[in-house]
Order: sequence, then structure tokens, then C-alpha cells
Amino acid sequence: MRAIVYDAVGAAPRVAEVAEPICPPDGAVIEVRATGICRSDWHAWRGHDPVPLPHVPGHEFAGVVVATGPTVKGFDIGDRVTAPFVNGCGACEFCAAGRAQICPDQTQPGFTHAGSFAERVVVRAADTNLVRLPDSVGFVQAASLGCRFATAFRALTGHGPVRDDAVIAVYGCGGVGLSAILIATALNFRVLAVDPSPAANSLAASLGAVIVHEITEEADIAIDAYGSAATAEASVRALRRGGRHVQVGLMLGADARAPLPWDLVVARELQVVGSHGMAAADYPPMLDLVARGRLDPGLLVGSEIPLEAAGIALTAMDSPIPAHAGMVVAVRPG
Repeated sequence: MRAIVYDAVGAAPRVAEVAEPICPPDGAVIEVRATGICRSDWHAWRGHDPVPLPHVPGHEFAGVVVATGPTVKGFDIGDRVTAPFVNGCGACEFCAAGRAQICPDQTQPGFTHAGSFAERVVVRAADTNLVRLPDSVGFVQAASLGCRFATAFRALTGHGPVRDDAVIAVYGCGGVGLSAILIATALNFRVLAVDPSPAANSLAASLGAVIVHEITEEADIAIDAYGSAATAEASVRALRRGGRHVQVGLMLGADARAPLPWDLVVARELQVVGSHGMAAADYPPMLDLVARGRLDPGLLVGSEIPLEAAGIALTAMDSPIPAHAGMVVAVRPG
């Protein structure tokens, strides 16, 4: 099959013929119809997140089941599906509790094994990790749920109650940040957003955010969707007493040990939580909102490109401030 491959850290991705994926006994092979190009893919390509080389990136995908292993019970050939970017093992206590996103034996297409910048991709432990798509949700919409939208949905809704009149602060208006803004405004929260990119700010404003250079209004929830020492600290400092900081953006390199203003955390009884994707078991409420038109992740798609151009879109992320806002989704015709 055809896939986008890079042979070394930072090497130019190329279109190549690679071996067909082998379907595991508990897994499924998905014919990819759409796949997002995410900054997490860029981190791996740049060596910030080690992956096996040569490597096929891609972890935000939707498509059709073309093969299932003999132990798979819940899915059949022809099913329209997507999957979280974190795939649980299906056998541990965390997977049994519906918390596959923190499974200690997790796999991740596009990181632990070949991903979705290809004609086909493998999902292991399919009964735990596949998500059946409603007929009204298209492949581009489903791919744009990806790690970004689903992660943002859980960051807002999965860590405890939120006041009806809550103020949400979002640092970074990339894929996760824009997703958080779209979801928060759909839930009738007031949203403040900070980003250095004029294009990102324009899209964030169109989704209902108030764009500011610095957040001075106290937030109930502050989300660091970028991932840096500066944005994490600013997020904590933006909180009202009893507020919640949610770290979604990856903290890599020196930022992985970034200090926080712990005096404020203690004195104001702030919550500091990490949010790592969303398990397949938690997808139905989100998909229901999408199917009913309450949420449209397709609004976050800035451009659609052919799969063969996914490598070019990946390397373009070298620019810290992209020229164009919104997600890039690579599409394969059915």
C-alpha cells in the first residue's frame, strides 16, 4: 500500500510503497478515508517524542473496517469508524473501568506503530478502541475529532462540574485550543483566548472567543493548549479561587520540569490536572452532540489536501506561527 514515510528524525517525508498491515487477532484494519495532520505528529518527526524508524505518522483518522481479527465481536467489515489516539490494551483494570487513555500498556497508531498517513492502518484491541460513527457524521468531521477535539471535550467536561456561567481561558489557538473554544461556546460558557497568531485569533474570534493579549479576568477553568512553561504558569495565575488548570499541551524537553506558582495553588485551593485524550467509551455523548448539530468539528478544518501532500503539511509545522489557521485534513476518496 502507499504511505507517507520518513526514515530519520527530521528527514523529508516521502510517498512510498510499504507492506500491508497485518491484522492482530484482537484488532482491525481500517481503510483510511481522512486523517488529520497534528502538531503531535510534528513533535515525533522532530525527535521530541521517540518513534520507531522508518516511520509512518498519523493518529487522527476515520475510515472503513476492511479486516477484523477472530476475537473481535463488536465490529464488522464495512463499519464506518474512528478511534482515539490512545488505544488501551483492553485487558487491564483501567480499560475495564473505561479509562483506556491511561492504560499502562497502551498503543498509539502513528507513534508506537505505523499510523494513518497511509491507505490502511491497524487498531489493536478493536472492541475497546474503535468507535462506530453515526451516519450523519462524515469522515472529515470524524478525523477532525482526532486527538484534538476529543481531548478538548474531555478537558472541559471530564474533570468535574463546571458552573453554568463559567469563564474559560484558553492559551494557544491551535487544534486543541480552537476545539476547546468551539465546545465551550456551544456549552454557553464565556471564552477568553490568547495566541500570537493573527490567523488563529481570527478563527478563534469567529468561534465565539474574546481575544486578549493577557487574561486579567478570573477564569473558572484555564486550559494550556500550547504546552510551555510560560503558558502553564499564565494559565494557573488566571484562575479564580477554587479554579481548575487543565494541562493539555505536551510539556516536552525543559518544559517537562516547568515550575508552577504553588503558593497560589495552595492558598486558593486550585486544581491542577493533566488531560490525556479521551477513551472510546466516552465518545457517545460527544458524537451525539455532533450528530444533532450542536457541535460541528468540521468548522475547525482550515483545508483539505490529498493524502500524498500530508508530508508537506507536516514539515510546514516548523513555523511556530502558521500562515493559515485551522486543521489540515488529508483525504482519500472512497
